[in-house]
Amino acid sequence: QVQLVESGGGLVQAGASLRLSCAASGRTFTRWAMGWFRQAPGKEREFVAAISYSGADTNYSDSVKGRFTISRDNAKNTVYLQMNSLKPEDTAVYYCAQGRLPRLGRSRSEYAYWGQGTQVTVSS
Repeated sequence: QVQLVESGGGLVQAGASLRLSCAASGRTFTRWAMGWFRQAPGKEREFVAAISYSGADTNYSDSVKGRFTISRDNAKNTVYLQMNSLKPEDTAVYYCAQGRLPRLGRSRSEYAYWGQGTQVTVSS
C-alpha cells in the first residue's frame, strides 16, 4: 500500500521560507518521478514542481520558478519542496504525488498516488 505523508506546512508572513517534506512508502521510491501540486480555495489543483526518478531533471510552474526548489533524497524515500520569498498567492493546500513513470510530468493524470496535503498560508 502506497503512502505519501506531507509535512512542513504552516502560517508565515510574505517573504518568508518554508520547506515541505513528503515521505513515501509502499513502492520502490527510486523508480518514479515525484511532483508537488497545490490547490487554493475555489480553484483547480495546479502543478507546482516535479522531479525525475533520479533527480537529474526538474521542472517548475512559471509562478514559482526561481523561488521554489524541488529535491529528493532517494536514501530516505523523501521529496522536498523548498519555498523561498513566499507570497500571499502561494496560499494553498500542497499535495505530494508519485508518478506513473520515471520521467517527470506536469499533468495530474501522470501521477498515480497522492498525499493528504499540507496547508501553507502566507499573510501579507
